Amino acid sequence: MEFVFDEYNMRNLPPRQRLDKVIQVLKNGNERDESIRWDCIWLAGEITEAVSKDDPICTEIADLMVWVLNNDNNRIVRHEAAFQIGLHNLRTKIPDLINSILNDKSDLVKHEAIEALGLLRDHGSKETLIKMLDDKGVAVSETAAFVLKRLERLKDRGEYKGEAIL
Repeated sequence: MEFVFDEYNMRNLPPRQRLDKVIQVLKNGNERDESIRWDCIWLAGEITEAVSKDDPICTEIADLMVWVLNNDNNRIVRHEAAFQIGLHNLRTKIPDLINSILNDKSDLVKHEAIEALGLLRDHGSKETLIKMLDDKGVAVSETAAFVLKRLERLKDRGEYKGEAIL
């Protein structure tokens, strides 16, 4: 019997089973519906809230977000992967966000990767952000400017803990 994708029945799966299903959908290359792939990114990110931060599944999720950043053909889906990296404080993936900022063809993805660096309060990325102030994409340059201001304003406030800023 074919599995019918529905985020609510996906949430009923244990974390390991949910992640396995999400990986299958994202990486098999057969899913042409970007709304389903977007849901998969969100559903994978939610798992990090249900398990210990030390659980190896969190590393798999972080790696999956980078895989999506590097391989998905839809900028909305890649944008969501960048957001999840920031939202869930996946700090080991900061170099991958910087790679997207510098190399992704989509201003939307660059914008979101810059915002994710801002969420993560990554002061080490200031050089990249300063470079992006001159980007031809207005959304990119304006996002870099506001994130630089935010980093300055929050410089003595400690590391981001992953709390939602929504």
